[in-house]
Amino acid sequence: MEKLCLITGANSGVGLATAMALAKNGARVVLACRDTQRGQAALETIRANTGSRKLELMLLDLGRLQSIRDFAAEFKKKHNRLDVLVNNAGAMLAKRTTTHDGFETTFGVNHLGPFLLTNLLLEVLKASHPARIVNVASGAHSFGWMDFGDLQGERFYLGFKAYSQSKLANIIFTCELAERLKGSGVTANCLHPGMVDSNFANPKAGSFHWLGKLIRPLMVTIEQGADTAVYLATSPDVEGVSGKYFYKRKAVKSSRKSRSKSAANKLWAISEKLTGLKEKN
Repeated sequence: MEKLCLITGANSGVGLATAMALAKNGARVVLACRDTQRGQAALETIRANTGSRKLELMLLDLGRLQSIRDFAAEFKKKHNRLDVLVNNAGAMLAKRTTTHDGFETTFGVNHLGPFLLTNLLLEVLKASHPARIVNVASGAHSFGWMDFGDLQGERFYLGFKAYSQSKLANIIFTCELAERLKGSGVTANCLHPGMVDSNFANPKAGSFHWLGKLIRPLMVTIEQGADTAVYLATSPDVEGVSGKYFYKRKAVKSSRKSRSKSAANKLWAISEKLTGLKEKN
């Protein structure tokens, strides 16, 4: 049976490369993008390179809780199955900004958005078992810590601190989600894509731009960055594998902080409260 795959942030970078590879593999691909024009351009690029007619664009703003709820509702109206969810979209900002709902943007877009989206799509994922959830994290998580006293950088903000904390949250969420999904036929894994030649070197990254220039020789291509995500989405080698952190197609050990059960319970409870998940579902 043809697989239905949903990728967030599919209009550029690793997300676009992931969508391209999945389309080449014959999957039906839903591109979840914030901007219609850029999303349509990505869809046409994929179509031109793969010949696939099984592509769909849906609008999703991970910085707006209502957008996430509307997206999930529309998706479930259109589709009665979902084989693969790739939570790829992310933000890295040198200066503190807030989302429509008042959350610090990095925490909101990188963690709270995927947390809510994933939970709202669990029903259709379970109905499609075996199904897979793939979360794009980062090796930067090892530099982060869950600052529960100032999760959103209201007292002290540094761009890399916020980013590394959000990537740590991705892994903590993945591990806890895998535990909660045991026996459901749905697996959840995360990955480090490598230092991709699009993240740090972009001038829009502000103070990160100089870092991008410095480490450019160590960077991998966008296609290389997408490789492990595609592997986790498609390979029979990881059928039934869940709660793992991957790098270059290998399960590797994430930081000890990412495996804290107390941090997982606390983060889950806070995330439920901030997204209103319990109250509205």
